[in-house]
Amino acid sequence: MQNSITWVGMDVHAENIVLAALRDSSDAVLFRAEFPNTPKGRDRLAGRLAENAPVRCVYEAGPCGYELRRFLEEKSIDCQVAAPALIPRKPGDRVKTDRKDAEKLARLHRLGELATVFVPTPAQEALRDLLRTREDAREDLLRRRHRLSKFLLRLGRRYTEGVRWTTRHWDWIRAQTFTDHNTETVFREYIVAIEQEVERIRRIEQQIVEESRSPEVGKAIARLRALRGVDTITAMTIITEVIDLNRFRSPRELMAFIGVVPRERSSGGRERRGSITKTGNAHIRRVLIESAWHYQRLPAGTPKTILVRREGQPPEVIETARKAELRLHRKFMKLLGRGKPKGIAAVAVARELAGFIWALGRG
Repeated sequence: MQNSITWVGMDVHAENIVLAALRDSSDAVLFRAEFPNTPKGRDRLAGRLAENAPVRCVYEAGPCGYELRRFLEEKSIDCQVAAPALIPRKPGDRVKTDRKDAEKLARLHRLGELATVFVPTPAQEALRDLLRTREDAREDLLRRRHRLSKFLLRLGRRYTEGVRWTTRHWDWIRAQTFTDHNTETVFREYIVAIEQEVERIRRIEQQIVEESRSPEVGKAIARLRALRGVDTITAMTIITEVIDLNRFRSPRELMAFIGVVPRERSSGGRERRGSITKTGNAHIRRVLIESAWHYQRLPAGTPKTILVRREGQPPEVIETARKAELRLHRKFMKLLGRGKPKGIAAVAVARELAGFIWALGRG
C-alpha cells in the first residue's frame, strides 16, 4: 500500500540484527529478517528497509551503542533508540526471543508507547566517555588504596594519627619497612599502583579542563561554575551527560531525568510518596548530591575562589547564583531543624539545585 508507513523493530546484538516489520494498516507481520552485524550486513539491511520506504525504525539502547542509528540516518532512514528501562512489559510473558522482541518493539513504536533516548554526536559521546573514564579511574584508585590499607592492617600496621591519604599519612606509609623480602615487594608494588592511578587521574583531569574551554561547552560551563559547589569537573559532568539542557521544558523534567524526584503511589484521593526514584542518570545525581553538601554551611562572605569563577559573568547569572546560595542553605537548615538526617537533606537540596542548573545552563 503506497504511503503506508513501515514500522520496524530491531533486536541488535554484536553478531546479528533481527528485525520485524509491520504496516500501518495491518497487525500481521509484513516480514522478518536477520542480518549479520557487519558493514556488508548493515548495507543489506539498509537496502531492505529502503525497499519498504517510508520506514520508522527503533531498537533498544545497549552495548552496541548508537552506530546503527547513525548509519541508518546517513542513509536517510528514520531510526530511534528506545530506553530499555521504560519499555512496557507484560507481567505474565515468560517467552523471550529475538524475533518476539523485534516484533514487540515494532508494535510499541507504531503505538507511540516507546520513550526514546537523546543520541549524542560522536564528539559529544567521546567527551562524555572522557568524564566517565575519570570516574572509573577514581574507583580504581579507591580499590588500590583499600588493598594497601588492608594489607598493612593485616600485618598490624594501623594508622591512628589523623585523616588517611593526606601528606602526613603518606609519610607514615613510606616510613614502613619489612624484613621479609616478599612482603617488602608487595608493599612497594601497592604504592606504585596507587601513584600510577593518581597520575592517570591527573592527566585525565588536565584534559577535561582544556576541553571545558572549547567553544561548544565553554559558555555553559562558565555559567554553571558561578554556583557554589559546582566547579569544572562537576559542570563538565552535567553538560556531557545532559548534552543540551534546552531539551528539558521545565526543571521538573531535569529532576526526573536525574532521578531525584520522590517515587509516588497515589490513588483514591490519598497521596503516598517515598524515597527518590534513582531511575535517572546516576552520574549527574552523584555530583549534584556532592555539590549539595556545600550549602550546609554558608560563610559570611563569598569565598575568593567563587568570586574568581563569577568574573565576567552577566549580572543575572551572578544574581541567580546568589539566590541559590540563600535558598538552598535555608532549605538545608530547615530540613535539619525538622529532624531529617543530613543525607536526606542533601538529596532534597540537590533536587532544588538541579532547578538552578536548568535556569543557568539554558542560556
